Amino acid sequence: MIKIGDAAVSEEKVVETTMASPEKKDESKTEKKSTSAKKAKSKTQSRGSGRVKLIREKEQEEISLFKENIHIVFVECETPGNVGFLARTMANFGLKNLVLINPPKLTNEAYYQATHGKYIVENAKIYPTLDEFYQSQRIDFKVASTGMAGGSYNLSRIPLKPEELGKSMNVSNKIAILFGREGNGLTNKEIDDCDICVSIPTDPTYPIMNISHAAAIIFYELFKNKHEFGVEGLSESSDFEKEYLQKDMNALIDSLDIPEHKKKNGKKTFNNIISRAFITGREAHTMKGILRRLKNKIGEQ
Repeated sequence: MIKIGDAAVSEEKVVETTMASPEKKDESKTEKKSTSAKKAKSKTQSRGSGRVKLIREKEQEEISLFKENIHIVFVECETPGNVGFLARTMANFGLKNLVLINPPKLTNEAYYQATHGKYIVENAKIYPTLDEFYQSQRIDFKVASTGMAGGSYNLSRIPLKPEELGKSMNVSNKIAILFGREGNGLTNKEIDDCDICVSIPTDPTYPIMNISHAAAIIFYELFKNKHEFGVEGLSESSDFEKEYLQKDMNALIDSLDIPEHKKKNGKKTFNNIISRAFITGREAHTMKGILRRLKNKIGEQ
């Protein structure tokens, strides 16, 4: 159905189309291209921001599971101070579930050595035996730590390195990581009851590490696979941003009074650098601005 004013608008459009000069046509085409490019850019950015949001939500969920599902178990520790040292190390890497099996009395030394991890000692769960802990918490996966790695004749002591453990661990399950007594470590029975064994390669002349030092290495390997540095502006630039950065550099190189083969090599070199570099979106945006200013400056001369 035609409404009042439709015909007049149509006629105006016909007149504008037939009477438009070549210059007007070129301007119209340029405007359309510009609008299309802006729409494409907006669509790409929208898709990209949506994907980044999903990735960040997934990362946050995994970090939450990392904190909730990993239990650090200290079996029959001999001194309260080592409980504090272990709690302090846990706090460094975002772990909070400390389990103590048949520990000594927790004196002030445990809280003092924990420093900012004091809350971990205060909230530690205490059980008389490992079996009671396993039944109470319904642990899905048990990891034994040992300084004495085994071989083909001692299957329960064939270990993973901390890095391998960190890469393969599924934090959706409830996990217990066991640390043994300061003097004797875990017994063969305790290790046999675990699913896997983790060990830190050390010099054979002195293979046994202090518990907090060993824990720091293991916790770091777990932590680094689930976390990123919390720094704003470090999101990697998109293909779209890199493409436009390369176009600006190509335009700048083309404006230089140098031989063609040098222009070609220059473009290729810049393309290689951008392809290899993990430049951020902010860095790409800053470089684009500088390249355009340089091009305009050369054009003025």
